[in-house]
Amino acid sequence: MIIGIPKEIKNNENRVGMTPAGVAELVRHGHQVVVQHTAGEGSGFADEDYLRSGAQVLPSIEDVYAHSEMIVKVKEPIEPEYALVRPGQLLFTYFHFACDRPLTDAMLASHAVCLAYETVQLPNGTLPLLLPMSEVAGRMAALNGAYYLQKTKGGSGKLISGVPGVRPARVLVLGGGVVGEAAARMAAGLGADVTIADISLPRLKQLAAELPVNVRTLYSTEHNIRKELPTTDIVIGAVLIPGAKAPHLVTRDMLGLMQRGSVLVDVAIDQGGCFETSRPTTHSDPVYDIDGILHYCVANIPGAVPNTSTIALTNATLRYALALADKGWQQACRDDEGLRLGLNIVDGRITYEAVADAFDLPYTPVEL
Repeated sequence: MIIGIPKEIKNNENRVGMTPAGVAELVRHGHQVVVQHTAGEGSGFADEDYLRSGAQVLPSIEDVYAHSEMIVKVKEPIEPEYALVRPGQLLFTYFHFACDRPLTDAMLASHAVCLAYETVQLPNGTLPLLLPMSEVAGRMAALNGAYYLQKTKGGSGKLISGVPGVRPARVLVLGGGVVGEAAARMAAGLGADVTIADISLPRLKQLAAELPVNVRTLYSTEHNIRKELPTTDIVIGAVLIPGAKAPHLVTRDMLGLMQRGSVLVDVAIDQGGCFETSRPTTHSDPVYDIDGILHYCVANIPGAVPNTSTIALTNATLRYALALADKGWQQACRDDEGLRLGLNIVDGRITYEAVADAFDLPYTPVEL
Protein backbone atom coordinates (compact mmCIF):
# COMPACT_ATOMS: atom_id res chain seq x y z
CA MET A 1 0.00 0.00 0.00
CA ILE A 2 1.11 3.59 -0.60
CA ILE A 3 0.85 5.59 2.64
CA GLY A 4 1.04 9.36 2.64
CA ILE A 5 2.06 11.66 5.48
CA PRO A 6 1.21 15.29 4.66
CA LYS A 7 2.35 18.34 6.56
CA GLU A 8 -0.27 19.58 9.02
CA ILE A 9 -1.62 23.00 8.02
CA LYS A 10 -3.91 23.78 10.95
CA ASN A 11 -2.85 26.88 12.93
CA ASN A 12 0.34 26.17 14.90
CA GLU A 13 -0.01 22.40 14.48
CA ASN A 14 3.59 21.19 14.62
CA ARG A 15 2.90 17.49 15.09
CA VAL A 16 3.24 15.04 12.20
CA GLY A 17 1.30 11.86 11.49
CA MET A 18 4.19 9.46 12.01
CA THR A 19 7.78 9.42 13.20
CA PRO A 20 10.65 8.13 11.04
CA ALA A 21 10.74 5.03 13.26
CA GLY A 22 7.10 4.33 12.42
CA VAL A 23 7.80 4.86 8.72
CA ALA A 24 10.65 2.33 8.91
CA GLU A 25 8.22 -0.30 10.23
CA LEU A 26 5.77 0.31 7.38
CA VAL A 27 8.61 0.05 4.85
CA ARG A 28 9.82 -3.15 6.51
CA HIS A 29 6.35 -4.60 5.89
CA GLY A 30 6.75 -3.90 2.18
CA HIS A 31 4.75 -0.66 1.93
CA GLN A 32 5.68 2.56 0.18
CA VAL A 33 5.60 5.74 2.28
CA VAL A 34 5.56 9.26 0.86
CA VAL A 35 6.17 12.23 3.17
CA GLN A 36 5.64 15.88 2.34
CA HIS A 37 8.74 18.05 2.37
CA THR A 38 9.37 19.50 5.89
CA ALA A 39 6.33 17.64 7.33
CA GLY A 40 8.29 16.53 10.38
CA GLU A 41 10.37 19.65 11.02
CA GLY A 42 8.02 21.04 13.67
CA SER A 43 8.38 17.82 15.66
CA GLY A 44 12.15 17.68 15.28
CA PHE A 45 12.31 15.19 12.38
CA ALA A 46 14.15 16.28 9.23
CA ASP A 47 13.47 15.08 5.69
CA GLU A 48 16.77 13.20 5.88
CA ASP A 49 15.42 11.17 8.84
CA TYR A 50 12.48 10.01 6.73
CA LEU A 51 14.71 9.27 3.73
CA ARG A 52 16.93 7.10 5.92
CA SER A 53 13.80 5.27 7.08
CA GLY A 54 12.96 4.37 3.49
CA ALA A 55 10.36 7.03 2.68
CA GLN A 56 10.15 9.16 -0.43
CA VAL A 57 9.89 12.91 0.17
CA LEU A 58 7.45 14.76 -2.11
CA PRO A 59 7.43 18.55 -2.57
CA SER A 60 3.78 19.40 -1.95
CA ILE A 61 0.65 18.38 -0.07
CA GLU A 62 -1.11 17.91 -3.42
CA ASP A 63 1.52 15.34 -4.43
CA VAL A 64 1.10 13.40 -1.19
CA TYR A 65 -2.69 13.17 -1.48
CA ALA A 66 -2.51 12.31 -5.19
CA HIS A 67 -0.06 9.43 -4.69
CA SER A 68 -1.50 7.85 -1.54
CA GLU A 69 -4.04 5.12 -0.90
CA MET A 70 -4.00 5.85 2.85
CA ILE A 71 -3.36 9.24 4.46
CA VAL A 72 -2.03 9.21 8.03
CA LYS A 73 -2.46 12.56 9.77
CA VAL A 74 -2.84 14.13 13.19
CA LYS A 75 -5.69 16.62 12.76
CA GLU A 76 -8.77 16.56 10.57
CA PRO A 77 -8.47 17.90 7.01
CA ILE A 78 -9.27 21.59 6.86
CA GLU A 79 -10.91 23.43 3.97
CA PRO A 80 -7.85 23.72 1.67
CA GLU A 81 -7.51 19.92 1.85
CA TYR A 82 -11.12 18.99 1.12
CA ALA A 83 -10.67 18.96 -2.66
CA LEU A 84 -7.55 16.80 -2.36
CA VAL A 85 -9.38 13.83 -0.80
CA ARG A 86 -10.31 11.18 -3.39
CA PRO A 87 -13.15 8.63 -3.50
CA GLY A 88 -12.08 5.39 -1.84
CA GLN A 89 -9.04 6.98 -0.20
CA LEU A 90 -8.55 5.98 3.44
CA LEU A 91 -7.96 8.82 5.93
CA PHE A 92 -6.66 7.75 9.33
CA THR A 93 -6.61 10.71 11.75
CA TYR A 94 -8.51 12.61 14.44
CA PHE A 95 -11.79 13.89 12.97
CA HIS A 96 -14.17 14.94 15.80
CA PHE A 97 -17.00 15.14 13.26
CA ALA A 98 -19.80 15.77 15.76
CA CYS A 99 -18.83 19.42 16.24
CA ASP A 100 -17.92 20.23 12.63
CA ARG A 101 -20.75 20.12 10.06
CA PRO A 102 -18.69 21.55 7.14
CA LEU A 103 -16.04 18.86 7.63
CA THR A 104 -18.72 16.17 7.83
CA ASP A 105 -20.39 17.38 4.65
CA ALA A 106 -17.05 17.59 2.83
CA MET A 107 -16.02 14.06 3.76
CA LEU A 108 -19.46 12.71 2.82
CA ALA A 109 -19.12 14.38 -0.56
CA SER A 110 -15.59 13.02 -1.03
CA HIS A 111 -16.74 9.36 -0.81
CA ALA A 112 -13.56 8.62 1.11
CA VAL A 113 -13.18 6.22 4.04
CA CYS A 114 -12.77 8.20 7.27
CA LEU A 115 -11.38 6.19 10.16
CA ALA A 116 -11.25 8.36 13.28
CA TYR A 117 -8.62 7.85 15.96
CA GLU A 118 -10.98 9.10 18.66
CA THR A 119 -13.57 6.31 18.28
CA VAL A 120 -11.27 3.27 17.96
CA GLN A 121 -12.00 1.28 21.10
CA LEU A 122 -10.65 -1.68 23.08
CA PRO A 123 -13.00 -4.34 24.52
CA ASN A 124 -12.74 -2.72 27.97
CA GLY A 125 -13.98 0.61 26.59
CA THR A 126 -10.55 2.27 26.51
CA LEU A 127 -9.89 4.61 23.58
CA PRO A 128 -6.28 3.67 22.77
CA LEU A 129 -5.65 6.33 20.12
CA LEU A 130 -7.12 9.12 22.22
CA LEU A 131 -5.19 8.00 25.30
CA PRO A 132 -1.70 9.41 24.55
CA MET A 133 -2.94 12.83 23.45
CA SER A 134 -5.40 12.91 26.36
CA GLU A 135 -2.52 12.37 28.77
CA VAL A 136 -0.58 15.20 27.15
CA ALA A 137 -3.62 17.51 27.00
CA GLY A 138 -4.50 16.89 30.64
CA ARG A 139 -1.02 17.75 31.84
CA MET A 140 -0.85 20.80 29.59
CA ALA A 141 -4.30 21.97 30.77
CA ALA A 142 -3.05 22.27 34.33
CA LEU A 143 0.14 24.03 33.22
CA ASN A 144 -1.75 26.47 31.02
CA GLY A 145 -4.31 27.16 33.73
CA ALA A 146 -1.48 28.02 36.12
CA TYR A 147 0.20 30.21 33.49
CA TYR A 148 -2.92 32.27 32.77
CA LEU A 149 -3.61 32.86 36.46
CA GLN A 150 -0.74 35.33 36.28
CA LYS A 151 -1.91 38.94 36.46
CA THR A 152 0.27 39.81 33.46
CA LYS A 153 -1.68 37.24 31.43
CA GLY A 154 -5.11 38.49 32.49
CA GLY A 155 -5.61 36.22 35.49
CA SER A 156 -6.24 36.89 39.16
CA GLY A 157 -2.55 36.98 40.06
CA LYS A 158 -2.47 33.79 42.13
CA LEU A 159 0.42 31.33 42.25
CA ILE A 160 -1.04 27.85 41.78
CA SER A 161 1.12 26.34 44.54
CA GLY A 162 0.79 29.19 47.02
CA VAL A 163 3.68 29.75 49.45
CA PRO A 164 4.02 29.13 53.19
CA GLY A 165 1.29 31.18 54.83
CA VAL A 166 -0.69 31.66 51.58
CA ARG A 167 -3.13 29.02 50.43
CA PRO A 168 -2.68 27.46 46.98
CA ALA A 169 -5.04 28.00 44.08
CA ARG A 170 -8.12 25.82 43.85
CA VAL A 171 -8.61 23.71 40.73
CA LEU A 172 -11.85 21.98 39.71
CA VAL A 173 -11.52 19.22 37.12
CA LEU A 174 -14.75 18.18 35.41
CA GLY A 175 -14.43 14.61 34.19
CA GLY A 176 -12.53 11.72 35.70
CA GLY A 177 -11.27 10.05 32.52
CA VAL A 178 -7.74 10.06 31.15
CA VAL A 179 -7.63 13.84 30.60
CA GLY A 180 -9.16 14.59 33.98
CA GLU A 181 -6.88 12.26 35.88
CA ALA A 182 -3.79 13.64 34.11
CA ALA A 183 -4.90 17.21 34.82
CA ALA A 184 -5.61 16.45 38.47
CA ARG A 185 -2.23 14.75 38.93
CA MET A 186 -0.35 17.64 37.34
CA ALA A 187 -2.27 20.29 39.29
CA ALA A 188 -1.74 18.35 42.51
CA GLY A 189 1.96 18.01 41.71
CA LEU A 190 2.13 21.78 41.32
CA GLY A 191 0.71 22.10 44.82
CA ALA A 192 -2.88 23.13 44.04
CA ASP A 193 -5.95 22.25 46.08
CA VAL A 194 -7.71 20.00 43.56
CA THR A 195 -11.26 18.68 43.23
CA ILE A 196 -12.12 16.17 40.50
CA ALA A 197 -15.77 15.54 39.61
CA ASP A 198 -17.36 12.66 37.73
CA ILE A 199 -20.73 10.86 37.49
CA SER A 200 -19.29 7.37 37.98
CA LEU A 201 -19.07 6.36 41.64
CA PRO A 202 -16.74 3.40 40.92
CA ARG A 203 -14.41 5.75 39.04
CA LEU A 204 -14.49 8.30 41.88
CA LYS A 205 -13.65 5.51 44.33
CA GLN A 206 -10.68 4.50 42.17
CA LEU A 207 -9.47 8.09 41.83
CA ALA A 208 -9.80 8.68 45.58
CA ALA A 209 -7.58 5.68 46.22
CA GLU A 210 -4.95 6.49 43.60
CA LEU A 211 -4.61 10.27 43.42
CA PRO A 212 -2.46 12.40 45.79
CA VAL A 213 -3.85 13.52 49.14
CA ASN A 214 -4.44 17.08 47.93
CA VAL A 215 -7.09 15.81 45.47
CA ARG A 216 -10.72 15.45 46.61
CA THR A 217 -13.42 13.69 44.63
CA LEU A 218 -16.91 15.05 44.01
CA TYR A 219 -20.02 13.60 42.42
CA SER A 220 -20.79 15.76 39.38
CA THR A 221 -24.16 17.52 39.47
CA GLU A 222 -25.12 21.06 38.49
CA HIS A 223 -25.76 21.85 42.17
CA ASN A 224 -22.30 20.65 43.21
CA ILE A 225 -20.56 22.49 40.38
CA ARG A 226 -22.35 25.73 41.25
CA LYS A 227 -21.31 25.30 44.88
CA GLU A 228 -17.64 24.90 43.91
CA LEU A 229 -17.32 27.75 41.42
CA PRO A 230 -17.20 30.73 43.84
CA THR A 231 -13.97 29.47 45.41
CA THR A 232 -12.40 27.91 42.30
CA ASP A 233 -9.53 29.59 40.46
CA ILE A 234 -9.12 27.18 37.52
CA VAL A 235 -11.80 24.97 35.98
CA ILE A 236 -10.57 22.27 33.60
CA GLY A 237 -13.23 20.77 31.32
CA ALA A 238 -12.30 17.17 30.59
CA VAL A 239 -15.60 15.57 29.62
CA LEU A 240 -15.79 13.05 26.77
CA ILE A 241 -18.68 11.20 25.18
CA PRO A 242 -16.95 9.17 22.42
CA GLY A 243 -17.77 10.55 19.00
CA ALA A 244 -20.52 12.85 20.33
CA LYS A 245 -20.76 16.52 21.25
CA ALA A 246 -19.73 17.40 24.79
CA PRO A 247 -22.44 18.57 27.24
CA HIS A 248 -22.29 22.11 28.67
CA LEU A 249 -21.42 21.71 32.36
CA VAL A 250 -20.70 25.39 32.98
CA THR A 251 -23.34 27.71 31.54
CA ARG A 252 -23.09 31.43 30.82
CA ASP A 253 -24.93 32.41 34.01
CA MET A 254 -22.51 30.33 36.10
CA LEU A 255 -19.65 32.67 35.16
CA GLY A 256 -21.24 35.18 37.52
CA LEU A 257 -20.48 32.84 40.43
CA MET A 258 -16.74 32.94 39.75
CA GLN A 259 -14.07 35.37 40.89
CA ARG A 260 -12.79 37.78 38.23
CA GLY A 261 -9.49 36.56 36.83
CA SER A 262 -10.40 32.89 37.16
CA VAL A 263 -9.47 30.62 34.24
CA LEU A 264 -11.52 28.10 32.26
CA VAL A 265 -9.51 25.52 30.29
CA ASP A 266 -11.74 23.58 27.89
CA VAL A 267 -9.97 20.41 26.76
CA ALA A 268 -13.29 19.18 25.34
CA ILE A 269 -13.30 21.94 22.71
CA ASP A 270 -12.52 19.38 19.97
CA GLN A 271 -15.95 17.90 20.72
CA GLY A 272 -17.73 21.25 20.90
CA GLY A 273 -16.62 22.28 24.39
CA CYS A 274 -18.12 21.63 27.83
CA PHE A 275 -18.53 25.31 28.75
CA GLU A 276 -21.39 27.20 27.10
CA THR A 277 -19.14 30.20 26.45
CA SER A 278 -16.36 28.18 24.80
CA ARG A 279 -15.26 28.74 21.23
CA PRO A 280 -12.14 27.28 19.59
CA THR A 281 -8.94 29.28 19.89
CA THR A 282 -5.42 28.76 18.57
CA HIS A 283 -1.92 28.70 19.99
CA SER A 284 -1.27 32.08 18.38
CA ASP A 285 -4.38 33.60 20.01
CA PRO A 286 -5.21 31.21 22.86
CA VAL A 287 -7.41 33.13 25.31
CA TYR A 288 -10.36 35.51 25.49
CA ASP A 289 -12.30 37.14 28.31
CA ILE A 290 -16.02 36.87 29.02
CA ASP A 291 -17.40 38.57 32.13
CA GLY A 292 -13.93 38.77 33.64
CA ILE A 293 -13.30 35.01 33.23
CA LEU A 294 -10.38 33.99 31.03
CA HIS A 295 -11.16 31.18 28.55
CA TYR A 296 -8.39 28.95 27.15
CA CYS A 297 -9.95 26.80 24.39
CA VAL A 298 -7.10 25.75 22.12
CA ALA A 299 -8.29 22.88 19.95
CA ASN A 300 -4.91 21.18 19.60
CA ILE A 301 -3.26 21.57 23.00
CA PRO A 302 -0.69 18.75 22.43
CA GLY A 303 0.55 20.63 19.37
CA ALA A 304 2.51 22.88 21.74
CA VAL A 305 4.80 19.95 22.60
CA PRO A 306 5.00 18.27 19.19
CA ASN A 307 8.07 16.12 19.70
CA THR A 308 6.65 14.34 22.74
CA SER A 309 3.17 14.23 21.20
CA THR A 310 4.23 12.81 17.83
CA ILE A 311 6.28 10.04 19.40
CA ALA A 312 3.47 9.14 21.81
CA LEU A 313 0.86 9.17 19.02
CA THR A 314 2.94 6.98 16.70
CA ASN A 315 3.48 4.51 19.53
CA ALA A 316 -0.31 4.13 19.71
CA THR A 317 -1.32 4.30 16.03
CA LEU A 318 1.43 2.23 14.43
CA ARG A 319 -0.04 -1.23 15.01
CA TYR A 320 -3.36 -0.11 13.57
CA ALA A 321 -1.69 1.56 10.57
CA LEU A 322 0.22 -1.67 9.91
CA ALA A 323 -2.98 -3.73 10.06
CA LEU A 324 -4.76 -1.36 7.68
CA ALA A 325 -1.83 -1.39 5.25
CA ASP A 326 -1.17 -5.14 5.45
CA LYS A 327 -4.79 -6.29 5.16
CA GLY A 328 -6.66 -3.38 3.59
CA TRP A 329 -9.21 -1.46 5.64
CA GLN A 330 -12.12 -3.85 5.03
CA GLN A 331 -10.34 -6.96 6.27
CA ALA A 332 -8.56 -5.14 9.09
CA CYS A 333 -11.89 -3.84 10.37
CA ARG A 334 -13.53 -7.26 10.04
CA ASP A 335 -10.73 -8.76 12.12
CA ASP A 336 -10.75 -6.05 14.82
CA GLU A 337 -14.09 -4.87 16.20
CA GLY A 338 -12.42 -1.99 18.03
CA LEU A 339 -10.82 -0.71 14.83
CA ARG A 340 -14.17 -1.07 13.07
CA LEU A 341 -15.65 1.39 15.58
CA GLY A 342 -13.26 3.97 14.13
CA LEU A 343 -15.16 4.00 10.84
CA ASN A 344 -17.17 7.23 10.92
CA ILE A 345 -17.83 7.84 7.22
CA VAL A 346 -17.61 5.30 4.39
CA ASP A 347 -18.36 6.05 0.73
CA GLY A 348 -20.73 8.94 1.38
CA ARG A 349 -22.53 7.39 4.37
CA ILE A 350 -22.23 8.06 8.10
CA THR A 351 -21.38 4.84 9.89
CA TYR A 352 -21.00 6.18 13.44
CA GLU A 353 -24.35 6.80 15.11
CA ALA A 354 -23.33 9.70 17.35
CA VAL A 355 -22.15 11.69 14.33
CA ALA A 356 -25.44 11.09 12.50
CA ASP A 357 -27.38 12.08 15.61
CA ALA A 358 -25.38 15.31 16.01
CA PHE A 359 -26.67 16.62 12.67
CA ASP A 360 -29.90 14.62 12.32
CA LEU A 361 -28.47 12.85 9.26
CA PRO A 362 -29.08 9.25 8.11
CA TYR A 363 -27.07 6.55 9.86
CA THR A 364 -25.89 3.40 8.10
CA PRO A 365 -24.54 0.57 10.31
CA VAL A 366 -21.04 -0.20 9.12
CA GLU A 367 -21.92 -3.89 8.68
CA LEU A 368 -24.17 -2.85 5.79
